[in-house]
Amino acid sequence: MTPSGADQEHLSAPSGADQEYLSLERELTVLLRRARASQGEMAREVHPDLETAAYGLLVRLDEHGRQRATELAAYIGVGKATMSRQLRALEELGLIAREPDPADGRAWLVDLTEEGRGRVAKVRDARRARYVSQLAHWDRREVSELARLLAQLNRQVEK
Repeated sequence: MTPSGADQEHLSAPSGADQEYLSLERELTVLLRRARASQGEMAREVHPDLETAAYGLLVRLDEHGRQRATELAAYIGVGKATMSRQLRALEELGLIAREPDPADGRAWLVDLTEEGRGRVAKVRDARRARYVSQLAHWDRREVSELARLLAQLNRQVEK
């Protein structure tokens, strides 16, 4: 049985543009796999019982200060039930605290505790030091350009 024209086109080598996107897919797959493993390590460095997924919440609070749980859920891309469970676990570990939102008595604001802030800072400082060491041979403009392009990609994917 001979493949049809459409099937044959699918079997042929990708065009130049397709090759670029295949390369992008491959490199992002490797980067994301390594990032997940690294995030797990960083979570355990913050606290041995910290779930990998919760590390991103701590970083968000570290960078943006106290926020409503609904804002955190929207940023991370999870539902209210998942967010409540993660926040409860973080609170039990002493890494975050909740307080009533003065603007809306039904809502709660979440923030890092001093313990949480100190632990996150220590891990983030160590991670930055690893990046500096790993990318020491890069020109600082290349590092800046990589950060700019990744930010652009993140904004696009967010839409």
